[in-house]
Amino acid sequence: MDSRELRYFVAVAEELNFGRAATRLGIAQPPLSRTIQRLERRMGVTLLARTSRSVTLTDAGEVLLHEGRKALTALTAAERRAQRAGSEHLVLATKPNTDAGLLEKILAKYGMEVDLHICGIGEQSVMLREGRADAALLRFPYDDSEGFAYEELLTEGSVVVLPRTHRLAGRRAATMADLAGEQLPHWPGSPANGGPLVQDSAQLLQLVALGRTVAVMPASTAQYLHSDLTCVPLTDGPTTTLAIAWPEDARSRALAALVEAAAACAAG
Repeated sequence: MDSRELRYFVAVAEELNFGRAATRLGIAQPPLSRTIQRLERRMGVTLLARTSRSVTLTDAGEVLLHEGRKALTALTAAERRAQRAGSEHLVLATKPNTDAGLLEKILAKYGMEVDLHICGIGEQSVMLREGRADAALLRFPYDDSEGFAYEELLTEGSVVVLPRTHRLAGRRAATMADLAGEQLPHWPGSPANGGPLVQDSAQLLQLVALGRTVAVMPASTAQYLHSDLTCVPLTDGPTTTLAIAWPEDARSRALAALVEAAAACAAG
């Protein structure tokens, strides 16, 4: 199976319509249909169940769609990494205000230029997987680590971020039970819970300042808060781990030096 056949199949499998898939690929429908038929004959399985009115995936088709997406992503990532192999700069993906104060220290210790890409929710893993970044600062368990090697830098508890006028502001500590009845945010891809949908941390903190929600965040968030916000430690809140991650098969000396610098800064 070549990459062209795989791209054709994935397009049909996602669209479940040969006409729309052909338009998406910029080709005519007949050669697309012939390519899928040849692929099925060579594999010896039916990938798509076709009727005059519908196209559906068979069990074999579901498996090939899942694996095919990963394979195409890997091919694209390999091409991007190869194109950047001669670049003098590494690309590091991170979210704003989630580096626990380590980012500036890491960059200073590394000593060479790093191109920073400030991401929204969940974008760091995508950038790393697609080859658009060489390394990423991730938060476990929230960020996806599949296919990455990583070095854990620190683990910390959580705080609840509040407006200064909130009923819990000024407490020395609180529990998750104290947040009963509060509007809590939800993120893209997570179940709706009645609270606001939040796309990034800047939006989240603005909504907290307006009294529209409260936010459970890593304890190190406290150092980034504006004067109209405060935080209270949560004694039973979730713990998160900050890690620097990179593709499992990466062999860059510059990347190894960046990881070493990150580990040294975390160790103090």
